[in-house]
Amino acid sequence: MACVPVGDGLTGLDVSRTLLTASLVVVVLVAAYLGAAYLLQRRLLFPAPVLPPHSLRADVEAVRLAMPFGPVEALFLAPTDGPPAPWPLILFAHGNGEIADDWVEAFDAPRGSGWAVLLLEYPGYARSAGAPSEGSIRAAAEAAYEWARRDPRIDAGRLVPYGRSLGGGVAARLAADHGLPALILESAFTSVRPLAARFFLPGRFVRDHFDTLQAVQGYGGLMLVLHGRDDTIVPITQGRALAAAVPGAVFRELPCGHNDCPRSWRIIEEFLRGLRPERERDSATRDERRP
Repeated sequence: MACVPVGDGLTGLDVSRTLLTASLVVVVLVAAYLGAAYLLQRRLLFPAPVLPPHSLRADVEAVRLAMPFGPVEALFLAPTDGPPAPWPLILFAHGNGEIADDWVEAFDAPRGSGWAVLLLEYPGYARSAGAPSEGSIRAAAEAAYEWARRDPRIDAGRLVPYGRSLGGGVAARLAADHGLPALILESAFTSVRPLAARFFLPGRFVRDHFDTLQAVQGYGGLMLVLHGRDDTIVPITQGRALAAAVPGAVFRELPCGHNDCPRSWRIIEEFLRGLRPERERDSATRDERRP
């Protein structure tokens, strides 16, 4: 059968070949994009900043956590005021473009109220060995938790994970897995998947999920969620979704974006007042046992 001419001398066969070629080009480009995104996404998700050329403050204790791939560092800050040890502890997990050193001065306020602080560093960041991934960071968080739980200076019954941005996924998982009494989330996302979707990356291609929402579902402790109303990186709707997942959770909207929120120590200290010291819990337990 003869081909019927189309347009200026093009045949139906020519048009079919052109469409097929265009389709193959699109498929190749999409496959190349997805492949590159899969291979390079950790460089985007974990942009570890360069370590500044300075030494740690004299009041900072560097804790070396033993890991299979080498030591991971955490920075311990003792309280500067308040009752003697054992102290309550905030275990802080920072954002993906930060290092623990950035947060030393930021925690002066809770230290003055009797709280100790442990700033978790991530594998491959600052002075820590290894490479960052969800698995390696969660393993480092577990090691930091075990160190804190066994240190006699720490009241293990008042160990509170506090996660900012990506660190929210780390803190939430730790609180849920160990039934910790309280959890603080700041500028946290529900999961990496919705963020990846903005870049047309399907969820199945996301290597590190950090599913914060899944972690807090069923969590029975106290939870405080802080989120900036002008956050364009992690929309405030994700913070609201996290708070809605835990009955009784406290949600506070802040007048800021993602990286410019002032420290909300007044809100945090008010939230943490419900955690009783170990000696008070022991006294309450003895009272309950009395006939």
